[in-house]
Amino acid sequence: MRGNLPVKEAERQKVWEENKVYEKRQKLNEGKPSFVLHDGPPYANGNIHMGHAMNKISKDFIVRSKSMMGFRAPYVPGWDTHGLPIEQQLKKQGVDRKTLSIADFREKCREYALQQVDKQRQDFKRLGISAEWDNPYVTLDPKFEAQEIRVFGKMAEKGLIYKGRKPVYWSWSSESALAEAEVEYHDVTSPSAFYGEKVIDGKGILDDDTYMVVWTTTPWTIPGSEGITISAKYEYSVVQHDDDPRKFVIATELIEKDAELFGWKDVKTLKTVKGADMENILAQHPFDPERKLVVMLGDFVTLDAGTGLVHTAPGFGEDDYNVGMKYGLDVFAPVDAKGYLTDEAGKDFAGVFYEDANQISLDKLKASNALIKQMDYEHSYPFDWRTKKPIIFRATPQWFASVDKIRDDILDAIDSVKFMPEWGQKRLHNMIRDRGDWVISRQRVWGVPLPIFYAEDGEAIMTPETIEHVAQLIEKHGSNIWFEKDAKDLLPEGFTSEHSPNGKFTKETDIMDVWFDSGSSHQGVLASRDYLTYPADLVLEGSDQYRGWFNSSMITSVAVSGKAPYKQVISQGFTLDGKGHKMSKSLGNTIVPNDVIKQMGAEIIRLWVLSADTSADVRVSMGSFQQIAESYRKIRNTFRFLLSNVADFDPEKNQVAFDDLEAIDRYMQIQVNEFTKDILDDYATYDFMDIYKKVIKFITTDLSAFYLDIAKDVIYIEEADGHKRRSMQTVLYDIVVRLAKLLTPILPHTTEEVWEYLHEPEEFAQLSEMPAVNYYDGQKKLLENWSRFMKVRSNVYKSLEIARDDKMIGKSFEAHVKLYVTDGIKQELDSLDADIRQAMIVSALDILPIDKAPADADDYDEVKVKIEKATGEVCPRCRMIKTDVGADQELPQVCAHCAEIIRHDFPEAVEEGLED
Repeated sequence: MRGNLPVKEAERQKVWEENKVYEKRQKLNEGKPSFVLHDGPPYANGNIHMGHAMNKISKDFIVRSKSMMGFRAPYVPGWDTHGLPIEQQLKKQGVDRKTLSIADFREKCREYALQQVDKQRQDFKRLGISAEWDNPYVTLDPKFEAQEIRVFGKMAEKGLIYKGRKPVYWSWSSESALAEAEVEYHDVTSPSAFYGEKVIDGKGILDDDTYMVVWTTTPWTIPGSEGITISAKYEYSVVQHDDDPRKFVIATELIEKDAELFGWKDVKTLKTVKGADMENILAQHPFDPERKLVVMLGDFVTLDAGTGLVHTAPGFGEDDYNVGMKYGLDVFAPVDAKGYLTDEAGKDFAGVFYEDANQISLDKLKASNALIKQMDYEHSYPFDWRTKKPIIFRATPQWFASVDKIRDDILDAIDSVKFMPEWGQKRLHNMIRDRGDWVISRQRVWGVPLPIFYAEDGEAIMTPETIEHVAQLIEKHGSNIWFEKDAKDLLPEGFTSEHSPNGKFTKETDIMDVWFDSGSSHQGVLASRDYLTYPADLVLEGSDQYRGWFNSSMITSVAVSGKAPYKQVISQGFTLDGKGHKMSKSLGNTIVPNDVIKQMGAEIIRLWVLSADTSADVRVSMGSFQQIAESYRKIRNTFRFLLSNVADFDPEKNQVAFDDLEAIDRYMQIQVNEFTKDILDDYATYDFMDIYKKVIKFITTDLSAFYLDIAKDVIYIEEADGHKRRSMQTVLYDIVVRLAKLLTPILPHTTEEVWEYLHEPEEFAQLSEMPAVNYYDGQKKLLENWSRFMKVRSNVYKSLEIARDDKMIGKSFEAHVKLYVTDGIKQELDSLDADIRQAMIVSALDILPIDKAPADADDYDEVKVKIEKATGEVCPRCRMIKTDVGADQELPQVCAHCAEIIRHDFPEAVEEGLED
């Protein structure tokens, strides 16, 4: 075996592709129970990063292991190919969208997306991922798009699709609505304002010279203010302070805190009022004397900060909208798609960017003597995750998918799914429980069109007939047909509607949210390919997908079929740099998988993934891979040693039956059997980090430090075809075969190289089955006895180390061990029926009663040990110190045992008088 992974891996992958190893594996598994891991599609833009590598390699571990464990486990990789980032990339490349027709621009988007898909496909293949690479799913594929249209159609048929005008996450930098999954939060400092709004109709509860003290962290939205929200459960106080004749209303619990903040002194409480009693009181807008603000009751008001009275603009916030709808307020949102306030906001605000409008509002509050306190406020604020710019809440006409109507069904479906880690179930449950309806329309062009027509009177038309007709057109021609044809050409032939007496129709220009794209993959992939199953057995993605793909696919699946799209969810953390910071090209702290591959090979990345606790965020640095490279070296060297010791072993001719094995070999056969069971159990529970720990322990402790150390004194010394040697080779061969199979899902390039040296019937290791777990009579008792021996051996090794430190001996073969044991230990050692001296790797061993131990013996309770220097001469063949070196006059250099072996294996050499 030779290393040079960066070169050898690529050569081996070419062989796999030429020999269609993936396809052969699928053929072998026909008729077996199915296991389908459904791939959450990465976005097709740029080369893969380390997070991609961790995700895909983890999936590869699962799919490969399931394929070798008796399951039909096809793996169809996918890509998300629509959306704003691709439009932005074309713009960076100099493509002027304004000079192209929509259809031509979309064609350029498609070409770019497919280039990115191919780029990432090559990256994933270079990691050794086994998949249906020639037939992946991409969301721009006409067949996939048609299924997505049908998902929309089924939801529309059930009354789950509607158009509404309410606040949504609006990205002025993208000029489009965003879904929750497209928003990330950053800490920001905003100008906050406490100001008074004069009561003009106190309903007999408040006097007209009273001011409601409200608080806002978005002064720019005050032009859209239509109400004041308070809580029915809080008590409010009417207070005066200093010499100010005005009266102010503040939540009683916050008076002391706010008075100190405002610099008020001599605060007097004139009366207290229950929040519920102030409902429908009217106040005056601070900028517009003609506008009346209604006092409303809302559950979202808290006393964490502010005054207990909240400025309310239904066009600029979800809570504001909900309470405003309850009280019949208008949805007023005087801001355009680019974030500039419109003429409706008033002449002072018209044409002003929303952030700049903050100061205008503050100045106007000062001018009207309404401003009580201005201060900066630090808080978490939503940003567009693609442009990294802050967003606003803006009420615009949008298409929504109702979550509320099927919320209970979705929550029930979530409860039927198994999650790893377990907290994932509660996380997804809470997200669905608390989320509003899903805004599914986007004001872009690169995506799947909303299959909606409009009649002459504005009525939206989305009937099963029209939607299925559009789905069939898209399935045949692709979604570009929507943008190339007029509405009349997209409708079924002869279609009429009472809402269009003249037979004229228009079509929707918005596209669907990309999360609706990927969220429809259960129909576009699982339900559409007859060799897959719906729901999927497993999905595995980053923890951000609880608000992304896990979320959107759960909603659409329950909506169309009443069940979850997956049976089990595994979520992973993010890859961070060595200091725990998020990787970013701008920070220069990214590690590109291809760079690691060029230096060390893909196997190192794969082994690193195995070793990581991916349930949490994972730190990664080049040092991480260098450390893992050392572990890989141990594994590779173990394979090399095993192969070198079975080079002349043919299992068909030389294998020894278990009952005929030497005692130590029987023990090791049982040990490797137990190891096999543990690893298969870990594969079944996806505990990859435990596999890593057990593999390294087995190699370093059970093999290198014990069995393989002893093997040197058997394989190299004993008769070539003797029972003792063939017995050990039987076990060594079984170990290398088992290790190769067990590690194939993890290190396929390495194990395929190992496979070439073995006498196994399968052409490739990947086409073999996982090793069987056997049961041997009396194995429990045998393991117990050998476990006691290993403790005794450990005690002896401690004494050998002391003797080595005292310069009495060098190598262990220079030692004569006198082992003093109790009768119980003696019986256990005898019951092993093993060569205890050989297992201790010393030249001489005496086992004596413990009461005969000298006073200077090392005491280990039931065992005492005395180390002496072995007497005699070193046999150059077996390296032991023997008293019978030269006993055979014709072979005077070696001990009697080695002379006997030489006479058996090389009789002609002895006859010719050769001494060596």
